Amino acid sequence: MRAITLCLLLLLALPAAAVERVVTLAPSLTEIMLELDAGNLLVGLLDGGERPAAVAQLPSVGRYGQLELESLLELQPDLVLLWPDSISRAQRQQLQRMGIPLLVVEPRKLADLAENFIEIGTRVGRADQGQQLRQQFNSGLAALRQRYQREQPLRLFYQVWDTPLYTIGGQQIISDALSICGAENIFAELTLPAPQVSVEAVLQANPEVILAGAQEQLDAWRLWPSVAAVERKQLWRVPDAGLERPSFQMLRAVGKLCERLAEAR
Repeated sequence: MRAITLCLLLLLALPAAAVERVVTLAPSLTEIMLELDAGNLLVGLLDGGERPAAVAQLPSVGRYGQLELESLLELQPDLVLLWPDSISRAQRQQLQRMGIPLLVVEPRKLADLAENFIEIGTRVGRADQGQQLRQQFNSGLAALRQRYQREQPLRLFYQVWDTPLYTIGGQQIISDALSICGAENIFAELTLPAPQVSVEAVLQANPEVILAGAQEQLDAWRLWPSVAAVERKQLWRVPDAGLERPSFQMLRAVGKLCERLAEAR
């Protein structure tokens, strides 16, 4: 506890200046820093999967959902990039009470993500790079939308987990990616980012395509051969896990998604 207090006093004593020490609390935010050519400012990160090689040796401040506050304070960051769901609500409130400089990033639409490049870029002294990323990202999305839009969107079920059954809601950024590719989320009316649904609700919606992260999750749907996705053999794995990490690389992941869905009947 004494170490936390000492580190907090040192942190609060830092003079207002250009950002020089950044900690990211989500893999997507680490990627954005690298995409902005600001990796040299990173001093720590929250682990949540395989790290990019460029940050393999950076200190860890915990794992997804479990922030080690003392480790973070020892790094004396002058900016913490936060994805709200990456740590608990209690820890978010604790960071706010301590006065640690936070930038909360939670894009729900791809257009929001494009603006995040500007917002983060400006905060870390990479405004020009942020502008460039936004322009390239928006141009790429426009091209994908023009190429892959359908007169009648594909009804699609995006499975996040199987026991219990979870999907994505309409305010989740992946749902927006589906619309770029000419598909519609059958649970778009749900507002939670990852709502729990029932098998019966999926069967009633009768999706034409089912996407999931694992083959065994897809195979389970073969028990219902009357479902359009099963009948048409359109049970597909998510083509690029980058869909789940909102950063510039998501443009490439959306492109792969569109290519896959273009095969749907």
